[in-house]
Amino acid sequence: MKDNLQDELLIRQMVERWAVWRDAGDWARFATVWHPDGRMEATWFQGPYSDFIRVTQEGWAKGVSILHFLGGSAIEVVGERAIAQTKMTISQRGMVEGEAGPVLCDVVCTGRFYDFVQKHEGQWKLLHRQPIYEKDRIDPVDSAAVVKLDQQALAGFPEGYRHLAYIQTRIGYTVKLDMPMLKGPVVAELYARGARWLAGGDLER
Repeated sequence: MKDNLQDELLIRQMVERWAVWRDAGDWARFATVWHPDGRMEATWFQGPYSDFIRVTQEGWAKGVSILHFLGGSAIEVVGERAIAQTKMTISQRGMVEGEAGPVLCDVVCTGRFYDFVQKHEGQWKLLHRQPIYEKDRIDPVDSAAVVKLDQQALAGFPEGYRHLAYIQTRIGYTVKLDMPMLKGPVVAELYARGARWLAGGDLER
């Protein structure tokens, strides 16, 4: 138990550094949390961590604003593998349609980071991150502004990240439409994949 607690604390430290260094734009230190085979899955990007860093930097240069806030975590450790689930919110700012013209809005999406974590050269590293998107909302930064979203377009996005997908497509990203949400077969299969991998199976990407 004591050994697992130490590992859980180190994994939680890695998860927290991911959020702090990524949102601060500290790219050199951000790269250190990743396993060499690390991969990031998100609504707007799926691929190797090095490409994720590159496209995130490109987004920063264009003014894309995405921030993260972490909550509690639950971590299962088996040998040199672990599954970490961490409550989180994703906050993205951008322009959407309004009654009197474009409106600056914040989208807040609540969910969990579901992380496949593995030891590499004696340290816990992030091997694969799959967010789970539970619910979201959109709010104008100016409380007096009135948004007027395209309801047909909004209805075409998955319920768990509907507004996040809406604002991301408005700034030019292609959004993946079959991401895990709070319930359903996609998240059930993610849990099953995690259990198989934690039991010694291959990582199913």
